[in-house]
Formats: sequence, C-alpha cells, structure tokens
Amino acid sequence: MNPKKLKQLKKRAKKQATPPYITQMTRYRELFKDDPKILVMINNVLESDRLLAAGLPPQQLPVLQVPDDFQDDLFERINQTYPMGDPAGDAEWNQLSAALPKVDQLLRDFRDYVEDKYGMWAYISAPFLKDLADVVGQAPVLEVMAGNGYISKGLRRLHPNQTIYTTDSKAWTHESDNQTGRQPVTAIEQLDAVSAFNRYADQIKFVIMAWSPDKLTIDWDLLQAMRASDVDVPLICIGEKYGATGSKAFWDHADYQTGALVDQLNQHYHPFDLIHDQVYVIR
Repeated sequence: MNPKKLKQLKKRAKKQATPPYITQMTRYRELFKDDPKILVMINNVLESDRLLAAGLPPQQLPVLQVPDDFQDDLFERINQTYPMGDPAGDAEWNQLSAALPKVDQLLRDFRDYVEDKYGMWAYISAPFLKDLADVVGQAPVLEVMAGNGYISKGLRRLHPNQTIYTTDSKAWTHESDNQTGRQPVTAIEQLDAVSAFNRYADQIKFVIMAWSPDKLTIDWDLLQAMRASDVDVPLICIGEKYGATGSKAFWDHADYQTGALVDQLNQHYHPFDLIHDQVYVIR
C-alpha cells in the first residue's frame, strides 16, 4: 500500500477510536473547573471553535501549554480545600494528576484540530485581521495560496468595498484527509501563486501569502516573479522562518523589511504552541 495512503488510514482509525476533540475538551473543562490556569486555556479553545463554526474569526490565543509549576498549584489548592488525610482530596489529586498529560497534549494539538476541521493553517484571529486591515487600508490586494480564504474573508468584513483577489491552486483538494480548499469561506479563483501575481500585478498594492507549504519552492518562485516585475509591491508573509512553512531558498533570499508597519502586523500575531510563525514584510 502507498505509504501516504497508509498514514491517512492510520490517522482515520485513531480518530475513530477516541472521542471527538471538542467532546474531550468539554469534559476536561468540567474536570478542571476549579483550576483557572487550565480552565482559561480550555475556554479559549472552546470559544475559538465556537466562533470558527459560526463563520466568524476567532480570538487571539494564549500559549496553550500546561505550566511547569501547575502541579504545585494543584497540590496547594487541594490541601486548602480538604483536611489532611481526607480520601476525597486524595481521589481528586489522583484524578487530576492523571488527566494532566492528556490535557496538555490536547492543548498542544489544537492547531492540528483547526487544520483538520476548518482547513485553517495560519491561525487568523480577529485582532490580527484588524491590524492587517489597518495596514493595507482600502488598497487592492492579492491573496495567494489562500486555502479556504480566511484572510480575504476577514478583510472583506472590515472593508466591504475593498478590491481583494483571492487565489489558490486548490491542489490541497486532492488530499482526502484535509479540509483546505474543501470548505472555502469566500470565493476563490483557481490560480497558482505565480500565475495569480502575473495576472493581477498591475492592479494591486500588496500581496499576502500565509503558510506557504513546507519545502515546496512556490514561495521562492513567487518572490522571483515579483522581483522581475515592473510593479513594486511588498509581500506580506505569514510563516515560520526555516520551520514549518516555506522553502529554504525563499527564507535565504528574502529581503526582510523592518519598522513600524512590521511591528503593527505582529502586534496581535503571537505563537500559541511550538510553531513560532510570525508576520514578515518581504521584498
């Protein structure tokens, strides 16, 4: 069997063997209702899912990771709640201590859940969209590799009359276990990044690219096409440098801009897990 197909089947079997992600998080919210450090993270996850399911941009997330000192806090809380030697206190300690590794893993898996459920790879929050809209203003923009179109939809909600060209090659639609391109939230024109730029270069002021696929050189191809063009526009890029997104050639040859505009774009775009993506302005 094709190794890729086998991996997809194993992933599907694992999903079927465990309760749905949100069901598990809802259960743990009740279990940790007296522990604010855990509760606030779980509530953020559940609220983000609620907003995405409703077709709305989610809120910004805290770091989704159980703090190293949480067991100390838990021990202190239980000691203050129950008399010394009370079996109920021992039972609660044992139950919550045993649940902590699973909760920590589920929190770390939230990005995977959002990717699988909604086809959202870069986590596009409402505060970030406001910053992006303020930076580009009403200027015409091109979004390439738009996936399901969360950035374009968010900009259109804030600037209904803005010209936004939303494009994607839609190659992801061939991935049976991936929702990218399968449930677009706005109209998307089927064009690869270079073709999209060549078509709309003389009509735009910004190009937006979020989470170019890891190791594929389409980002570098796009940057070369932009540099070869007579049109001088900046590339607003969301990704993890030399990490989970993009090609080495792109990151090696990018001309990174600095200043207030870059700072503004990163004002509300912060990592919430082990992936340290950020917003770059590149020429």
